[in-house]
Amino acid sequence: MDDSLLFSLKLSVQVATVATVLVVMVGLSAAYLLSRKNFPGKELLDILLTLPLVLPPTVTGYYLIVLFGRNGLLGRYLYAWTGWSIMFTWYAAVLASFVVALPLMVKTARAAIESVDENLIRASYTLGHSEYRTALKVILPLARKGIVAGTILSFARAMGEFGATLMIAGNIPGRTNTMPLAIYSAAGSGDRSQAAIMVMVFTLFSGFFLYVASKLSRRVL
Repeated sequence: MDDSLLFSLKLSVQVATVATVLVVMVGLSAAYLLSRKNFPGKELLDILLTLPLVLPPTVTGYYLIVLFGRNGLLGRYLYAWTGWSIMFTWYAAVLASFVVALPLMVKTARAAIESVDENLIRASYTLGHSEYRTALKVILPLARKGIVAGTILSFARAMGEFGATLMIAGNIPGRTNTMPLAIYSAAGSGDRSQAAIMVMVFTLFSGFFLYVASKLSRRVL
């Protein structure tokens, strides 16, 4: 494998790992909020969190540009304060992967939390445990199957993200070209042998990850 292939593979793993950590933190919090709380705008929040799951990735990428581009709704303030823009950096690839993978975590974790026996939760409150301790000691451990499944699915989705990443991070060799983007470039330029090698490596790596994740999830569950 040449240096460009290794860079793309390393960057894909790096982006997917960081994105998954963020997805677990934000997605688990959102899933708990949606499953255990009632508040105005709950359904709207659920729709907004689910939209990236059904929208074409390029549409999601366009929204990210509108929000975080140098002249975007949020990006303009970031650029004015720091002189830095997230556009066309590997951080942008993390952002894209985070946004498209988040719905998977929210949906699976929410379903798992909602399936926890309400009697066990009430029993915890009866014993004097706070909501925080009940969530930590009762709800989340009983919902761990969904949480683990959501984490695995989120990582896999982040690894394979293409459309939104291309829109907001670009396809810059040696900077933002994750493995899916590198495969796209090789195939588009007619270098089928290089594309085939990258496809094979990416497939083997993804299969190996799923195997390891399956083994780990069985131990956890």
